[in-house]
Amino acid sequence: MELCDSWASLPSRKRKLQEEDEVMLNFCMEELNQDLLERVLSWLPTSTFFRLRSVCKRWKSVADSASFKLACSQIPSRDPWFFMVDPNLNKWTIFDSAERSWKKLDHPPLLRQTSACDSLPVAASGGLVCFRSESGDLVVSNPVTGSCRKLPPVHPATENQSLNAIAMSTCLKSQQSYKLVLVSGELPTLSCRIYNSDTNCWEEEISLKRKVDESQEFDSPDDNAVYFLSKAGNVVATDMQRSPSKQYSSVMSVKDGEEIAYFLSSSGTIVACNLASKWFFEYPRLLPVFYEYSIDVLECGGEMLVVLLSEFFGSASIRVWRFDEDIRSWQQIAAMPPAMSHEFHGKKVDINCVGAGNQIFICLNSAEFFSYVLCDLNTNDWVELPKCFMNGEAVEFMSAFSFEPRIEASV
Repeated sequence: MELCDSWASLPSRKRKLQEEDEVMLNFCMEELNQDLLERVLSWLPTSTFFRLRSVCKRWKSVADSASFKLACSQIPSRDPWFFMVDPNLNKWTIFDSAERSWKKLDHPPLLRQTSACDSLPVAASGGLVCFRSESGDLVVSNPVTGSCRKLPPVHPATENQSLNAIAMSTCLKSQQSYKLVLVSGELPTLSCRIYNSDTNCWEEEISLKRKVDESQEFDSPDDNAVYFLSKAGNVVATDMQRSPSKQYSSVMSVKDGEEIAYFLSSSGTIVACNLASKWFFEYPRLLPVFYEYSIDVLECGGEMLVVLLSEFFGSASIRVWRFDEDIRSWQQIAAMPPAMSHEFHGKKVDINCVGAGNQIFICLNSAEFFSYVLCDLNTNDWVELPKCFMNGEAVEFMSAFSFEPRIEASV
C-alpha cells in the first residue's frame, strides 16, 4: 500500500515542478523592488553596465544610483581587464578577460587636455590606473567611469632625483582609498615618497637602508661597466632604458602585514623596498649579467614573481620564477611549452608582463612580430590571444596594466 501511494504521488510532484518552471519563465525583473534589482544587476559583467542606461528609465536610474555602486562594491572580485599601452591611439584599448574580447574606451576630458595628452600609464591597482606625463604630472583615473584626479606635485627635491619605480596599492574592500609610492635615487642610496588619497598629500620622504644578508651571494661583473636592459631585452653596457611604458615597472605586495614594493634596477636585479621597516634588498640574479635575456617583475596572488625569456641550446624559453625564502633561492613554477616559445629564438624578443589573480598577461615584441599570451598559473595553460584589429590592420601594443573594472572605484 505504501508503495502504491508513493508511485501515485509522482505525477503530482512532476506537475508541481512544471508549474514552478512556468512561474520562473513568466517572472519579470520589473517585479523586483529597487534594492533587489540593484543587487541582481551588480552581478552582471562590468561591460554590460555601459548598456544599462539604454534599456529603460528604471535601469537608467539604477546606473546613476549611489546604492547601486554600493551593491557593486560587495562583489568579491571581477575578471580583470588589461589596459593596453599604445600612445599613438586616440582611444584606450582594453582586453576583457571575461569575454575574451577587445574594447575601446574614450579618454576622459582631464587626460585630453594639452598638459596630459602625452601621459602614459605607469601603475595600476584595484579599479584604478595611474598616468604620468613627460613633465612628471601624475593623474589617477578609473577607466570604466572616466573619473580622474590630478595629484599634487611631488616635492622639488624628489623631482631632481632619478626615479626608479612607481607602485600603487588600493584598499580592496572599499575601493575608496589608495596609495602611490615613488622610489628614487641611485643604489645604494634610495628613498621613497608616498601619496595617500585620504589626505590628498605626499608624506615625508623616507630614506631606505640596504638590508644585509650574509647568507646570500651576489653576482658582480669583473669590470666597472654598468649594465642595462635594452628595449630588445638584451643586457648591454649602454645607457639605453627599458620601453618607456615599463620604465618604472614595479609591483606591491603585503608580507607579514608590511607593504613591499618590488622593481627592476637598471642593472637587471630585482630590488625589494620594505616601506614599513625602511630597508631595501637586492635579490640574486637568475642569470649572469653577460647572458642575453628579457625579464619583468609582477604580482600574482599577493606574491612577487619574475618572468624570464632566455635562449639556450638553439631554443628560447619563457619561465616563471618564485623566490623561496626558506632555501634562499629561485624556484621555477611554470614554463611556456617549448612548441610555443621556440619561435622566439634569435628574434631579440622583449617581454612586458603583468599579473592578475592567478593569470599572467605577456606582451611579446620584436622587430619581426608581436604577440599576446595569457598564462593560467593554476593549470599551467598558455594561450595566445587574438590580435586587435583597427581599420583592417593588427595593432601592436608594447605592454599592459591589469585592473578590476569597478564602477565604484573612487579617485
